[in-house]
Amino acid sequence: MRGRPGRGIIGAMDVYEIHVDLKPGVSDMDFAAAVDGYLGSLADEELIAGWRLLRRKLGFGSGGGEFKLLIEVRDLAQLDAAFQEVSTRAEPFEGLHHGVNSLVTNFSASLYRDFPDPQRVRGQERF
Repeated sequence: MRGRPGRGIIGAMDVYEIHVDLKPGVSDMDFAAAVDGYLGSLADEELIAGWRLLRRKLGFGSGGGEFKLLIEVRDLAQLDAAFQEVSTRAEPFEGLHHGVNSLVTNFSASLYRDFPDPQRVRGQERF
């Protein structure tokens, strides 16, 4: 199952990166379906720009979990709007979030941005 990357948005993105492992006995395809339901709904409501679900290949990787979620947002304002909506703990997102969260363990997250920043001025740096 593929995520829904980008939707053709042009410009820099912030990327919320999540690493997880599945709890014992959880089906990888059930997890993929739950992620599609949750993040697909956030994308449909334009609370995120896009997302991808990745899995380690041949056991290669360091740190983090077996699965990686990349959630793209236009800017921190869009990410904050998504968090504001999800943090209400109201339906429909609460049930969809629980449907993913209840399947995973070893959660870790990071936030990245495209680089260089589009507004970056060159030649005036002092460090």
